[in-house]
Amino acid sequence: IFQGCEKLKHVDLVEGEVHDTIAALLLEEWKYDMDREMLSIDQSLPFTSAGDEFIDEGGKAQAVRMWIRAVLRKIIHFKAQHQHLLNE
Repeated sequence: IFQGCEKLKHVDLVEGEVHDTIAALLLEEWKYDMDREMLSIDQSLPFTSAGDEFIDEGGKAQAVRMWIRAVLRKIIHFKAQHQHLLNE
């Protein structure tokens, strides 16, 4: 997807469900952890290979996919913890 996109160095999520979910988390520690995770992609993309237009796919697409998975895993974990605390 981002093969040859050397200028891709930052990801901005459009306002929506992810931001709403993070804002709704009960503990500030969870919100802080999610904020750090959201910003982590911007730390790695500038140093990740974009590949070329022929053979080398580069790592930017893989880095973005892995980041999305990490964000979703944390959201699922914190939502489960949130529900557990509400049920107590």
